[in-house]
Amino acid sequence: MGKFNKTRLKEQKWLSSKSIYKNHIPNPGATTLVSAKYDGDGNAMAITWAQALDYDKVTIVPHNGSCAGTLIEKSGYFAVQIPTAAQAELVSELGTENNSRFDNADKMKNVEIFYQDDIDVPLIADCAARLVCKRITEPHNEQSYDLFISEVVAAYADERIFDGGHWLFEKIPDELKTLHYVAGGRYYLDGKAVDTKRTPISDE
Repeated sequence: MGKFNKTRLKEQKWLSSKSIYKNHIPNPGATTLVSAKYDGDGNAMAITWAQALDYDKVTIVPHNGSCAGTLIEKSGYFAVQIPTAAQAELVSELGTENNSRFDNADKMKNVEIFYQDDIDVPLIADCAARLVCKRITEPHNEQSYDLFISEVVAAYADERIFDGGHWLFEKIPDELKTLHYVAGGRYYLDGKAVDTKRTPISDE
């Protein structure tokens, strides 16, 4: 185990302390849309707090008591979608407090859905990619932290945007790029690639 070289400490002149309660620093991961259905009732919400736990594991943190969260608890399944810039207004609409926390039927009127491969989970049209997930029941995490852990059972992607195991952001128009929420209704887009000298990971 190595030791840090104290002579290599570097002053960070632009560093400043931030409130942990207004902490959007981890947010620039892609904003997601989560959808679920149970007994004919469907719902969707925007979730920034979604994260890969492993290649086949995903975590999400829906609002406590949200309609989508309740449907996930009942059905055991949900979909995590990565929307594009062309869907920014829809994402914001599904992410407002009234729409994400409560069963607001009107919000679904602008959500186009479809089903794939006989999987009974509603998928939102025109997204860059989708993961169909099976809930791994963890009562403590869910009740204490609103944290749902899931196993990915199916994955789909728009081949114009994601192909051969890679995102193609540097090759696509802005309207197809993914949204990265920071705060106050503002999103950023992915774009320019930065390659290193490391041997590229094989697509296989």
